[in-house]
Amino acid sequence: MNLYGIIILTVLLTDFCVHLVANYLNLRTLSSSLPKEFEGIFDTTSYQTSQSYTRVRTVFGIVESTFSIMITILFWFAGGFNFLDVLIRSLGFGTILTGLFYIGVLVIIRGILSLPFSIYSTFVIEERFGFNKTTPKTFILDILKGLLLGILLGGPLLVGFLAFFMYAGAFAWLYCWGAATVFILFVQFIAPTWIMPIFNKFTPLPEGDLRDRIFEYAGSVRYSLKDVYVMDGSKRSSKSNAFFTGFGKNKRIALFDTLIAKHTVPELVAVLAHEIGHYKKKHIAQGIVLSIMQMGVMFYLLSLFIGVRGLHEAFYMNEVSAYTGMIFFGLLYTPIEFILGLAGNVLSRKNEFAADRFAAETTRQPEMLIDALKKLSVDNLSHLTPHPFYVFLHYSHPPVLERIETLRSSK
Repeated sequence: MNLYGIIILTVLLTDFCVHLVANYLNLRTLSSSLPKEFEGIFDTTSYQTSQSYTRVRTVFGIVESTFSIMITILFWFAGGFNFLDVLIRSLGFGTILTGLFYIGVLVIIRGILSLPFSIYSTFVIEERFGFNKTTPKTFILDILKGLLLGILLGGPLLVGFLAFFMYAGAFAWLYCWGAATVFILFVQFIAPTWIMPIFNKFTPLPEGDLRDRIFEYAGSVRYSLKDVYVMDGSKRSSKSNAFFTGFGKNKRIALFDTLIAKHTVPELVAVLAHEIGHYKKKHIAQGIVLSIMQMGVMFYLLSLFIGVRGLHEAFYMNEVSAYTGMIFFGLLYTPIEFILGLAGNVLSRKNEFAADRFAAETTRQPEMLIDALKKLSVDNLSHLTPHPFYVFLHYSHPPVLERIETLRSSK
């Protein structure tokens, strides 16, 4: 094993161990003592259930990640990457088509290996805790739809990347960056009206008090609102949520039907105010810009390593190619991606506090958002006291008790 192999193996094992420690520390925070803030919200049974849910999901995640790293290392040291490359090259396709098949086969293998975990998570764990509403038919259709979308959208993009790196010379990374930027903006634009309805049904919020109060609020903060949509989240899970997506004329706010069923009108207005706060504070645009900048850095670094023989030799490859270089660079890029992910989570948590503050100030009813956050925590069996290190690694949203404390201090 050369230096590249040592670096990548060290990174993979270090990443695994860091997350293992975080999971262990998070499990140690489980307690039978209910935080005072949630007295009267969680009863004894539901709180014990939330603790059990966290424990089960954490242990399951550890088993899944252990299996994943073991398979990756086994495939690597058994010469699997080279074996697959030799096999597909023997079919006699052109270089780009060979690369497309090679990456496609690896994606399919990974999907097949992860399928039992997905089935167990959905139909055993989520079912056990009363969340699962997904039927086997919906589960299978989701997989097929996702695969079709990946082929239709990801396939042409991947062909473009391969072509640029094989034929565009020193500026290939710039062309890839430009193509990826256009792709991200395109998907963001079409997702609300074309992609998301493939998986869920979106219906305009019906006439009534909730709709009137939402439009009244939107007018008070000068937010142009064409409509608010109800998403059939109950099709897959009893968990509740709301989200903002898209931009321009295609921006969309959606409330899960499960959310509407479990919250009062003032609470729902507060939740929607939080989502509008993300838009007003330009968090959506900020996220897109940062993602585009991050891609630029990644493509530039990829251009430096994609053709390096030493990187390919670390994986026992006979031939150097753009498509295998992309995959091996992805493993080499892991520590940078990890650091950027941590920074992204820090920024995201900051933005969540800002959106909470916007909602509290503009509705003048911070208690309504607090009540909504409490109900969401109960409905989703959230872990109320996660370990700070686990939060640092994984949480894009601040822990609910921190959000409530911040909202109360701003009153």
